Amino acid sequence: MKIEGKKLIWKEYQKEIATDDYFYARSCIRQNFFPGSEKAFTRILKDELGKNLYDSQHHTSCTGIGYHTDVVPFETTMTVVARQFSLMQEAGYSNYIASCITSFGLYTEIIETWKHFPETLEKTREYLFKATGREFSIPNNLAHASDIIYKFRNEIAAKAKFRLVDKETGCPLKVVEHIGCHYSKMFPHKGVGGAEFPYVLTGMIEAWGGEVVDYPERRHCCGFGFRQYAIQANRGFSISCSRKKFESMAPYEPDMIITNCPGCPMFLDRWQYALSEMEGQTYGKNGNGIPVFTYEEVAGLVLGYDPWDLGLQVHQVPAEPLLDKIGIPYNPENKFKGANGEDLGQPDAPNFLKFYKE
Repeated sequence: MKIEGKKLIWKEYQKEIATDDYFYARSCIRQNFFPGSEKAFTRILKDELGKNLYDSQHHTSCTGIGYHTDVVPFETTMTVVARQFSLMQEAGYSNYIASCITSFGLYTEIIETWKHFPETLEKTREYLFKATGREFSIPNNLAHASDIIYKFRNEIAAKAKFRLVDKETGCPLKVVEHIGCHYSKMFPHKGVGGAEFPYVLTGMIEAWGGEVVDYPERRHCCGFGFRQYAIQANRGFSISCSRKKFESMAPYEPDMIITNCPGCPMFLDRWQYALSEMEGQTYGKNGNGIPVFTYEEVAGLVLGYDPWDLGLQVHQVPAEPLLDKIGIPYNPENKFKGANGEDLGQPDAPNFLKFYKE
C-alpha cells in the first residue's frame, strides 16, 4: 500500500484533543492505588508544558463502579455527571479531562445517549435543577488524561532527562502497553487508534525511546471487570485473567508494563505478588516481577522526577531493577519515609517475589 493510502486510513483512527484550558476530574480510586500519578499529571501539565489546568475540589465520583455493578441507576448517574459538567461550566471551561478510564467511558456513553435521545438530556437537566438548582453545558472536547500526555509526548521527550533505554547497552527497553477496556473497546472511535490499533500508550513508548512488545494476549482484560472483582466469589476469574496475560508476555522478557487505567496497574501489580505467594511463580528475570507503571509515572521518570515523589514505593512489584537499568538515581533510605521525613516502617518481604531492602 502506498504511504499516502496508509496515512488516509490512519486519519480515521485519530481524535480531536484540545491543546489547552482543561477542566480536570480526578478518579475516586486512583489516589488509593498509585497516589503520585495525578499529582504528577498536574505538575507536568502546569510546570513542564505551561498549560492552564483547573483542578476542582468540588467534583464527586462519577458513580461509574456503582453504575457498572448495577447499584446506581443510569438516571442517577446521568444527573451526577451533569453536576460535574455544571462545575466545568461554572469555572468557565469547556474542555473536560477525565483521570479515570471508567469515567471517560461513562461520560462518552452519557453524551452519546443525550445526542441520540434528546428527551433524556432534557430530563437530566430537569433532575439536576430540581436537586441542586444548577444548569450545565456539554463539554466541547472530552479527553482522557492519557490522551493529553500522548498529545504532548514529543514535547515531553524534548525535555526528558532519561529515556526508556538500557544505559549499559543503549538498546530500547522492552515495554508492554496495556489499554484499559473502557478506553477504546466501548466506543472505539473515541480512543486514539480505536480498538484495533490503540496507539495512545504506544506513541508515548516510542517517543521516549522504548520498544513495544507485541504478544498474544496484548488486548486481553487485566481481570478487573467490576463484577469479576467486586463480588468476592468471582475473584478467581479475575486473577486467572491476569495470569493468562503474564504467561503470554513472560517469554518476551519485558522490562516493564505501562497502563492507562486506574484498575489495570493495580491488578497487574498486585496479582503478581498474589500469584507468587500462591504458586511460587514470578514472571520477570532473576526472580523479579515485571514492574507496572501508570503513564504519568513513566512521564515523570523520563522527566527526572524523584521515584518516591511519584509514589513508586507503594508498588507491590519493586521498581528498582528498572530504575537501575535506565540509570535513574534514587535514595533507598527514603523509600519508606513520609513527606515529612518520618520513617513509616518497612513492610514484610514476600516469600518469592524479590524485595529490595537496599
